[in-house]
Amino acid sequence: MAQNFIPGPENTRALRSAFGRFATGVTVVTAAVERGPIGITANSFTSVSLDPALLLWCPAKASRRHDAFVSAERFALHVMGTGQDEVTWAFANTAEAFEHCDWEMSEHGVPLIAGCPARFECTIRDRIDAGDHTVIIGQVTRVSTEDGPMARVFLGGDYGQFDPG
Repeated sequence: MAQNFIPGPENTRALRSAFGRFATGVTVVTAAVERGPIGITANSFTSVSLDPALLLWCPAKASRRHDAFVSAERFALHVMGTGQDEVTWAFANTAEAFEHCDWEMSEHGVPLIAGCPARFECTIRDRIDAGDHTVIIGQVTRVSTEDGPMARVFLGGDYGQFDPG
């Protein structure tokens, strides 16, 4: 059934569902704050520029972790792979889910999750107010990749896997 509507407060669920028809990757963003290391699952990630190397992600203002991430100076964005669903779900529920994964602190004090298909260590270049989210633009300072695990895909509220075959 086709649906046509003008976005507004009365149909935010329909708008969210429409946005959910676009497949995204699954990431966990980590940072170190005064209370210790924190993380959050996010699918609002995109590359921005190759020169300089920039990416962005967008935490929701309603998230209890929003202010901590917006105030951080550095973060790491981890592209999550197959076999990391427990980690992804854990960080979706709590900022302190590091017992669910192997990790270490970077030389800059940012928590780094092991075993991800790709990881981007960043300094925050800009923060942009954007409705009910904040756009965080990161300057990529280091990239790590691993062969093996395929990146997870998020579509229609569920995790999946892309079959390139």
